[in-house]
Amino acid sequence: MDLLLDGLTLRFTQGYEASVPTLQKALEALRHDDSGRRPDHGRWLWLACHVSVMLWDDESFRALASSAVPLARETGALSTLPAALNAMAVYLVLAGELSRAGELLSEEDAISRATGAPPLPNARFILAAWRGRQTEAADLNEAVLAEATKRGEGTTVGSSQVSLAYLHNGLGNYDQALATATQPWENDEFPHSSSALPEFIEAAVRAGEPERAEAALAQLDSRARASGTQFALGLAARSRALTTTGPAAEEHYREAIERLGSSRMAAHLARAHLVYGEWLRREGRRQDAREQLRTAHRMLSDMGVEAFAERASRELRATGEHPRKRTVQPTDALTAHELNIARLVATGATSREVGAQLFLSPRTIEAHLRNIFRKLGITSRRQLRELQLP
Repeated sequence: MDLLLDGLTLRFTQGYEASVPTLQKALEALRHDDSGRRPDHGRWLWLACHVSVMLWDDESFRALASSAVPLARETGALSTLPAALNAMAVYLVLAGELSRAGELLSEEDAISRATGAPPLPNARFILAAWRGRQTEAADLNEAVLAEATKRGEGTTVGSSQVSLAYLHNGLGNYDQALATATQPWENDEFPHSSSALPEFIEAAVRAGEPERAEAALAQLDSRARASGTQFALGLAARSRALTTTGPAAEEHYREAIERLGSSRMAAHLARAHLVYGEWLRREGRRQDAREQLRTAHRMLSDMGVEAFAERASRELRATGEHPRKRTVQPTDALTAHELNIARLVATGATSREVGAQLFLSPRTIEAHLRNIFRKLGITSRRQLRELQLP
């Protein structure tokens, strides 16, 4: 904990690069802390998750978010469980597991209903943005932003702005993406300035403002080298490719795909294939473009990253190819809440155990199971366990 606070002090007094070594030591210590089952440990994990996002440390983000949820469950810490579920949901979105993220947020909804606490908005906003759901994101923005601004909740404001940048880059509204990514970057907001940088750069390039993109790229490059993770260096390579012309751009696109392919952040890898395919098409290399765009479209469609998938679809059609349609799965008929219940029951949990986790009565769980069985065309828990749930 001391290392974490020392690193954050350096972050705010001496800058990003100066803080990285201390913060990396803090994250490493937290990941391997044998005393980490203490109840007070959970109060720090949400902050450590924010730090891992700022450092583009996807390994620490996964490990810390994964440990925060069971720790909060084991200790009965309803005050920290919603934040833990939110952190894990954000990780799952960036890892391309949007369906799983939605399940965790349905669980957080159940906790909110049971405790009367308002649901945390950050992960919901990010999930809606990556899904390309403009109306849902706009409603969340209207409901959350005014109150968060009034209360001085800078993290919530920064998260909403970065989420809108994700949304608008996916939809191809680059001027709007640029506008929403500007404040988190220029104000160096913790922890969202790091996430804002690649969104700002892509938007600036597409909006015809290369000088602004170059200024942001210089900072992204410096931070990525300081961080040293494959995720950070992959985002920097992707952004560098977007700002580069001629043959040199291709080297950066390939580097981005290689580095992001070594990270856990599959959604950003899919986007690297997308922008590489877009560039190849504009270079007149139609066959090469199709290969990258097919990969991007398949990955994004399977993840449920709908707006970016549609971008890939439009580009494929421009090459003369019709993109494949996503295969419908039986579980597509389930809501996130039902899928969460189905997954828990498939592990062998009883209705009482599932109900205790989701703050529902066993009778309510049984009612949900009847709907789940009907939608999936099955009649028993054994059949549910035999299904390959996504």
